[in-house]
Amino acid sequence: MSRIFIRWVEVLSRACGVASVLLLVFAMLVVCQMILMRYVFRAATIWQTEAVVFGATAAIFLGAPYVLMTKGHVGVDFIQLLVGPRTRRWMDRVGAWLGLAFCSVMTVATGLHLYEALEGGWTTPSVAAVPLWMPLSPVVFGFGLLCLQYVAEIIKLKGEPS
Repeated sequence: MSRIFIRWVEVLSRACGVASVLLLVFAMLVVCQMILMRYVFRAATIWQTEAVVFGATAAIFLGAPYVLMTKGHVGVDFIQLLVGPRTRRWMDRVGAWLGLAFCSVMTVATGLHLYEALEGGWTTPSVAAVPLWMPLSPVVFGFGLLCLQYVAEIIKLKGEPS
């Protein structure tokens, strides 16, 4: 059962990693289009800035579970290099549990914020007036999937010998 869960979470994390790359490409193309519109055609840009900011933000939060899964995050491992393998595994486990706790709190907090934005009909203060549920949804989803990825990592760490 745990192998199925880990495989399912890793498939979701990989899919979100791909979505993250596509969102970054989208943001890059919109920046290029915005530069072209502003400086070549002297036209106003209304939606482009928000599209870039929201696309990049979504890419960060949707890509985080993939980064955790592939151990791609930046880390300072100086202390881990000084200790033995048993202490290193213990530190990995404590770090995973603390990461899960933090991401759980953030999932609930951003979920409440998303709920308030939906109920209140909140929009951005710009001319485009983008409904705030759009940029908040990937943040909540990303934190939720990050929680699942932490659970998968904890299960994998449990399988390692102490």
